[in-house]
Amino acid sequence: MAQHFSLAACDVVGFDLDHTLCRYNLPESAPLIYNSFAQFLVKEKGYDKELLTVTPEDWDFCCKGLVLDLEDGTFIKLADNGTVLRASHGTKMMTPEAVAEAYGKKEWKHFMLDTGMPCRSGKYYFYDNYFDLPGALLCARVVDSLTKNSGQKTFDFWKDIVAGIQHNFKMSAFKENCGLYFPEIKRDPGKYLHSCPESVRKWLRQLKNAGKILLLITSSHSDYCKLLCKYILGDDFADLFDIVITNALKPGFFSHFPSQRPFCTLENDKEQETLPSLDKPGWYSQGNAVHLYELLKKMTGKPEPKVVYFGDSMHSDVFPARHYSNWETVLILEELRGEEGQKPEESEPLEKRGKYERPKAKPLNTLSNKWGSFFIDSISGQENTADSMVHTWSSKRISTYSTIAIPSIEAIADWAAWVIKTSPSGGTNYQSWAFLKKSSNMINVEKNYQERLLRRSKVKLALGQLFPLRVFADSREATKEKLPLDYKFTRFSSNNSKTAGYYPLVH
Repeated sequence: MAQHFSLAACDVVGFDLDHTLCRYNLPESAPLIYNSFAQFLVKEKGYDKELLTVTPEDWDFCCKGLVLDLEDGTFIKLADNGTVLRASHGTKMMTPEAVAEAYGKKEWKHFMLDTGMPCRSGKYYFYDNYFDLPGALLCARVVDSLTKNSGQKTFDFWKDIVAGIQHNFKMSAFKENCGLYFPEIKRDPGKYLHSCPESVRKWLRQLKNAGKILLLITSSHSDYCKLLCKYILGDDFADLFDIVITNALKPGFFSHFPSQRPFCTLENDKEQETLPSLDKPGWYSQGNAVHLYELLKKMTGKPEPKVVYFGDSMHSDVFPARHYSNWETVLILEELRGEEGQKPEESEPLEKRGKYERPKAKPLNTLSNKWGSFFIDSISGQENTADSMVHTWSSKRISTYSTIAIPSIEAIADWAAWVIKTSPSGGTNYQSWAFLKKSSNMINVEKNYQERLLRRSKVKLALGQLFPLRVFADSREATKEKLPLDYKFTRFSSNNSKTAGYYPLVH
């Protein structure tokens, strides 16, 4: 496989919707998801009312990459070799000594060394996206409640969680205003959604103008998809995509045979007839990657069109698209944003705030004090030294199944860079690109680089990401330009460092 990846080399560019093209305001959307499930459990299933009260501190429990053992109510964080780095029973963190006694240095009982371990099972559940994380907190608090009130040591509450999913998110829920989630999103989308900046819309048009086929493949239903797309991209959003597939039921869209998951036509957002094949572009429901790829062959006139797919979920997007369809994959990983763009909560005393203003939840993409870094951690019971640091199972899956990882679609659309002209004809030396914010200038880069490294060194050193930045002797040698489609990204590869595919290099 080539060492570099370029959008220019792709014939088709596909996107997930939720938390990929559509970014959510996490401090607002997370409590909404939590309350949607908590109220169902309390009102419909008789769970303790204490589940309805959540403090800002409670949200520190949320961290992508956790696995819930559904039998004993334990949450665990895995190392890349399958051993347990940290664990909690419900929300109660286990001491390093307790972790060592319970798990030792052996692989976790459900771990599969090839990293192909499925993320959903009747025995465990893997939390890998921001829609799931509020459920992790709720399940942990359910374990706390059942342990305290009835002394339970084994649990079967998962069936009630599944019932809550069906109640709040069944196909008719949006139209019927079932539950809390959809009615609230419809009432005030601006509270929960970030509209795409104009740079993203321009970038999507740039891709189309370059002859790329654009896909939107989402597991959201057609009616909710329309609401999101109109809000984030505008009323003419459909003009940006050649094919829109809703209710895709990923990862089954990639893993199922065509006979198991045929495409359906839509009329007024309702599924109509099933299709034996996919013959033309348009708006569809369900479906499968095999029939889609056959259509892409016809549209491109190529026997093996090259597809890249952007998504935020390893379970639903990146792993199946790479494993089953052999597509290039770009993981949207907001953890790479760090604290960029986050506004600290006002320090105004609580009594002076508005009557209905509540403390904000911790953004789910920020570091958890309970669980530590999403990327690396120290071996349980050992001192926090360089020798004790290991990569997490989550980061191993990223480097195994992702082509590259970026913090957001906005990032790749907004990236500008300095290039140096190396020939009289003005040829561009792309190896001298350095990713910058739009407001950056040459002097700022040189002046602030060491300062940025020091400020972020804890993360950068842990990730092995001490990136060199070429600072030009004379700023007149360089000009700032938008990132071109033929820019060559260094991909994740066993031949490169484990962090070579993370972008941006400098931010």
